[in-house]
Parts: sequence; C-alpha cells; structure tokens
Amino acid sequence: MREAMTAYVRGVDAVNRRVGRFAMYLIFALIGVLLWSSLSKFAGSPALWTLEMAQFIMVAYYLLGGPYSVQMGDHVRMDLLYAGWSPRRKTAIDAVTVLFLLFYLAILLYGGISSTTYAIEFGERAHSVWRPYMWPVKLIASIGIFLMLLQALAELMRDILFLQGVSVDHPHEAGL
Repeated sequence: MREAMTAYVRGVDAVNRRVGRFAMYLIFALIGVLLWSSLSKFAGSPALWTLEMAQFIMVAYYLLGGPYSVQMGDHVRMDLLYAGWSPRRKTAIDAVTVLFLLFYLAILLYGGISSTTYAIEFGERAHSVWRPYMWPVKLIASIGIFLMLLQALAELMRDILFLQGVSVDHPHEAGL
C-alpha cells in the first residue's frame, strides 16, 4: 500500500510540475494580449476581443498553475500558530484540513463538469460583442480543478506516509 501511495504522489507531482511549468509561461501570452489591447486603443481602433481573452488566459494561468503552487508550498498559509508547531503536528493538522479542501474541490469539479457539458451541448457564448464560445475556458477550468483535486489527494497521502515514518519529499525539497 505504501508503495502504491508513493507512486501516486510522485506521479501526480510529475504531471502537475509539467503542467505548472507550462502555465507559468501563460503570463507572457497575457502580457502580449494586454499590450495589443493598449496599442490598438492608442491607434484608435480598440480590439474587442482583448478583455475576454485576457480573462481566459488568466483563468488558465491561475487554475493550471495552482496545483504546482500547492506542490511547491508557495500558497498562502496562516502562520499564527502553525509556524511554532513540530513537523509531526503540522503534518497531522494538514492531513485533517486537506479533507475539507478535497470536499470543496469535489463539489467544484462537479459544478465545473456540469457547466462545461452545458456549454458544449447548447453552444454557450459570452454576452459580449466578441461572443466567444465558453466551453474552452470552462474545460480548462475543469481540468485545473481536477488537477488540484489530484494534488490535494497526493498531499494527503504524503502526510499519511510521513506520519507512518515514510518521507516522500516535496519536489522543492528534493531540488527538482
């Protein structure tokens, strides 16, 4: 069982590391879209698609990069009490609190899949002049939520293994 959990944690870490590293570069696409928006407005012919495209890129950047951020331990954490606790106590608290995250992500994923299915079935479009189809951004959001769910489960398994005396390093601790 420990070997299966370790393999799962390492597999999810590897996938989310690759997806997260890709997502990091979406910031350059966002910069390009916003630059084009500014230049087209300055030229007197504002592009109608830039605001929504920037929002769509930001959704992908945030949701596809989120699991990588959790994996790296770069997310925001309240350290009022946490910083003074022992590693074992921190891990035990993390193992309990991640259960709430898993519940939340499961509900969010259910809603995301439902919304994506609706958007595909009915050809949902944004209510704007540009009127892009909504299914691509909803699909990316659902994939990001799914990857976050997998990463949260990997974090729970990592915590359980640690409490059993088996250490599965975080990629940042292993120098990856």
